[in-house]
Amino acid sequence: MNSGTTPNSGTRYDRGGPRGTWRAVCAALTVVLGPPAVTASALDQANAAPLRQPTPKAPCAPTP
Repeated sequence: MNSGTTPNSGTRYDRGGPRGTWRAVCAALTVVLGPPAVTASALDQANAAPLRQPTPKAPCAPTP
């Protein structure tokens, strides 16, 4: 006879219950919010970098 329980019932690998739901919600938020957060971080780093000074160009030789 089978009592309807599995040997791993109640372990941390159990996917049911509120913990599994929160894990799914956190995973979904990471997928949705992850790329914009990375982009914003990269833009912040680029904005914080010192501006590059243009190199002076040699004057053109006068034409005769």
